[in-house]
Amino acid sequence: MLSSRIDSIEFRGGKFYVKRDDLLDNCLSGNKLRKLYTLTQTPQDHYHKIISYGGAQSNAMYALSCLCKQKGWEFEYYTKTLPQYLKDGAEGNLELSIDNGMKLCEVEHSDFNAKVQALQEISQEKTLVLSQGGADELAKEGVALLAKEINTWKQEEGVKNLTVVLPSGTGTTALYLKAFLDADTEIYTAVLVGDEAYQLQQWKRLSDGPYPKIFKQHDKKKFAKPYDEYLQIYKELKEKTGITFDLIYAPRTWLQLLENLNPNATTILYIHTGGISGNETMLQRYAHQQKGRR
Repeated sequence: MLSSRIDSIEFRGGKFYVKRDDLLDNCLSGNKLRKLYTLTQTPQDHYHKIISYGGAQSNAMYALSCLCKQKGWEFEYYTKTLPQYLKDGAEGNLELSIDNGMKLCEVEHSDFNAKVQALQEISQEKTLVLSQGGADELAKEGVALLAKEINTWKQEEGVKNLTVVLPSGTGTTALYLKAFLDADTEIYTAVLVGDEAYQLQQWKRLSDGPYPKIFKQHDKKKFAKPYDEYLQIYKELKEKTGITFDLIYAPRTWLQLLENLNPNATTILYIHTGGISGNETMLQRYAHQQKGRR
């Protein structure tokens, strides 16, 4: 049974709670373990191969590589043609995934969408094709367990007005949380990939709703790019709370949370969705960016 603790923290004058899903597993951490929970419970002989696709430093890619290593399954992963520095030497989640036995398949940028479509049409015995980021109905069971933990904590603590906040890549975790959380619990998510319309499109592929609330975006930021304000709040959170958050999803989510929600008006529970294995390469990018300004 999955279960993660909830920490109480003080930050920028407010009290918040953090669901520590990042501590669930050293490799399969955060919402990736929630989304892959059904596969962790699947008998080893049920599959021979898992196929997926996405970014070259994807947290989901790394989690799948860990799972497949544990299960003894082949793992085939498709990504767009790597930049030269990664061709010269894999690092971060990519290096960790290859070390776990992942077979990496590069596809030209112009051919990638067609390749994804072809992958989704694969129908082979004991082979599972999993959508990018684990955006699949398979995620429902594990996320339902997360919602159950939150509902139980809310009841035991006597929380009357709860708002759950988490970042979204594909938005799958937020979508299924909305389905299983108590009806009077609010859920907000920060969309990191694309805009609100794109996120709604992703949700409609999996469900007819209801859908989580999305923080309004007042500026456009490129996904997984280094921004000074992201690094600043990452460092501040680590210093003030003692918790290391990820550098891609958490900073924008915390900034939007602080801008839109009042911790004195509602009890705010932030779900730490893991992903800190990618921090090493992001910190390198920040260091390179700062060096270039000198």
